[in-house]
Amino acid sequence: MRPQRPRTARRFGTRTVTALLATALSVAAPFPASAADLPAERPSALVDPLIGSANGGNTYPGATLPYGMIAWSPTSTTGDQTSTGAANGYRYDTTRIRGLSLTHVNGAGCNPGAAGDVPIMPFVGDVTSSPSADTKDAVYAADFSHADERATPGRYTLGLKTGAKADLAVSERAGVADFTFPSDRAANLLFRVSNSLNGSADSHVDIDAAHRKVTGWVLTGAFCGRRANGGVNNRKSYYKLHFSASFDRAFSSVGTWKDGALSPGSKTASGGEGYATGADRAGRGSGGWVGFDTSSDNDVRMRLGISYVSLDGAEANLREEIAPHARVADVAAAGARAWDRELSTVRVEGGGDARRRTFYTALYHSLMQPNLISDTDGRYWGMDQAVHRLARGQRAQYSNFSGWDQYRAQIQLLALLKPAVAGDFAQSLYNFAQQNGGVWDRWVHISGATHVMTGDPSAATLATFYAMGVRNFDYKGAFDSLVRQATVPHPDGLSDAGCPGQCVGQRPNLAQYLGSHYAAQDVCHCWGGAAETLEDAVADSALAKWAKLLGRDPEAEVFTERGTYWHNVFNPDTGYIQARKSDGSWVTPFSPASDLGFAQGTSATYTWMVPQDVQGLAEAMGGREVAAARLDGFFHKPDGSWSVRGGDPLRYDPTNEPGIHAPWLYNALGQPWKTQATVRQIVDTVYGTGPAGLPGNDDLGTMSAWYVFSALGLYPQTPGSGSLLLGAPVFPTAVLDRPGHRDITINAADADASHVYVDAVRLNGRPHQKSWVDAGLLRTGGSLTFRLAAQPNTQWATDPAGLPK
Repeated sequence: MRPQRPRTARRFGTRTVTALLATALSVAAPFPASAADLPAERPSALVDPLIGSANGGNTYPGATLPYGMIAWSPTSTTGDQTSTGAANGYRYDTTRIRGLSLTHVNGAGCNPGAAGDVPIMPFVGDVTSSPSADTKDAVYAADFSHADERATPGRYTLGLKTGAKADLAVSERAGVADFTFPSDRAANLLFRVSNSLNGSADSHVDIDAAHRKVTGWVLTGAFCGRRANGGVNNRKSYYKLHFSASFDRAFSSVGTWKDGALSPGSKTASGGEGYATGADRAGRGSGGWVGFDTSSDNDVRMRLGISYVSLDGAEANLREEIAPHARVADVAAAGARAWDRELSTVRVEGGGDARRRTFYTALYHSLMQPNLISDTDGRYWGMDQAVHRLARGQRAQYSNFSGWDQYRAQIQLLALLKPAVAGDFAQSLYNFAQQNGGVWDRWVHISGATHVMTGDPSAATLATFYAMGVRNFDYKGAFDSLVRQATVPHPDGLSDAGCPGQCVGQRPNLAQYLGSHYAAQDVCHCWGGAAETLEDAVADSALAKWAKLLGRDPEAEVFTERGTYWHNVFNPDTGYIQARKSDGSWVTPFSPASDLGFAQGTSATYTWMVPQDVQGLAEAMGGREVAAARLDGFFHKPDGSWSVRGGDPLRYDPTNEPGIHAPWLYNALGQPWKTQATVRQIVDTVYGTGPAGLPGNDDLGTMSAWYVFSALGLYPQTPGSGSLLLGAPVFPTAVLDRPGHRDITINAADADASHVYVDAVRLNGRPHQKSWVDAGLLRTGGSLTFRLAAQPNTQWATDPAGLPK
């Protein structure tokens, strides 16, 4: 069923990461590309990691590899040690940093997000006071200009106004840095081990001057600033990150600090910020520094490895992945090669430079996660706070699963392009559930359950993986486990701990839900009863489809019925999804612009969140014509102008996951030309180049994956299915290179700014009169050929018998 476990962790092609780096490090020039492997234009050269670093995109520009453990990027400051002024540590218009941190999460939607562990700060000047006592970041931080910043896949360079400069490049679990300093001033590196984005419970640093090493760890975790509604429960999400840094030259001075006390000459220190929150963290914590004599040589090279298992693991990761005398340029060349191989799974032609840059950056952001947490020897820290080894046949343990976001687009793109990674990810989530008493958490960070958001996205995710052909995981065991979670009440389901936003119950008050067939707002122990009902109906529908594929007919019948429970929160009198109480009455007062009963969205948005039963939703609204007219009003203002940039609670919000599938609903309503026009309007006006090129939180690649699919003229129909909806491609040619499968080729010779509409489609050379294709395309590959037009074809794909369900 699954391949035997290889000797090392995840591979690129037929060679391990270690082999890639060893090959790259044996030459001085950048690692060459093979014409057989790569397109004429190297896709990594088209990526701009700064896209999404403004406008609330919450991306980070630092050095990382596909699915990498290390992500070396700045932690910014606006003059408050307890806040970065940005989610995930970086915001384009904040040009002052207090360190270069080793871990990050792409696009998480809150300040301060998560991770940002062990900021390392190149400091020009003498260390004369405790950096932890610098609560306003007035001394031990530095300004910079974007003119002195350069970000490329796998490499990040930053010059500071102090005259110091950092040049960083990474492998999957390790990195190399060149720090340069002014030759006429004191040069120091600060290891701010306690200053993770969410603070730290504890931390430790050791300085070994004899061996020119700095080692240590931080105990940290939680999400969104250890939010008050999570309280003590958030401690379950804590993890320990170990690091080991070695240098190419001796230290001229050393020292440590704890809280307000500075200890020059000291070589060890411990202490975090406890479980303090907000301003109470200020002035607390520990770290160490090492100084260098730069009067005759102002360059300092550092090699560093990290591990979530142990110090030995960090040092082994460094040894395995980066050669002893590796230069930044060498490691960067290997990293660019790794990104080229990953990004070349989709080869597009035409579309213009800006369009290709937007596309490949979106693909880059989509393939940054999941993230490795296993070491090169296969060990990883589990959700039960113990060390584990990879399951048989598993090549890597992955984490960072923002399920509520990702199950709508990002996991489908992963399954489509990287099925082997998707399978390892599925196994990873199943491993965590087994270590967590059978509970599948909806938002997993490193080895911790954060409980963020609502619903049961794990069911939707793994069912989708299976439907799209992913098989390299224990799918029978995972299915049984997810069915058990969906049918057997758990004590946590009656707890309000963490609510709203981080409710511990993954199927909250399941007994009530199974009895009433909806989550009652007054007793649901969830973020919002209406949202919970819709999310669970989607998850259950996905489980039904999975059960059918497995030949599990009894489960398929049960979960198919449960997939229709959305009907029970559709109020026929208002025509909207609405929360209900346990006695059956509707929660009032009601407004479609209200978020009462919902999670980060309004009724106007959530009413469309029935991708598994669009025909049923249309019937409830009064028929497809009525539903399409209402959908018109969701994307347009009363005067007919577009409203697709967000900000109106009654209309489409491109940053709001529950509604991101809505532009594609016209296909099922028999008016696919409106999907084509709406998607193109969003693609052209909401996404683009530059720091503000994302509509909002990238949410671990979700919004970027939406763009990738939309630009290709494809979109996932519904969770648990391998069917894809069809739109109008923006590129004349796109080839999806799928490992182990025949390529999928998309041709649209007329694709340009004016040809927005589909006039005709051929599937494998034969006329195709439907606005969707089934999973057969994923199994066998093939070609889709579009004839595009400047005016809508209102006859193509409109036969009611051929509409998506």
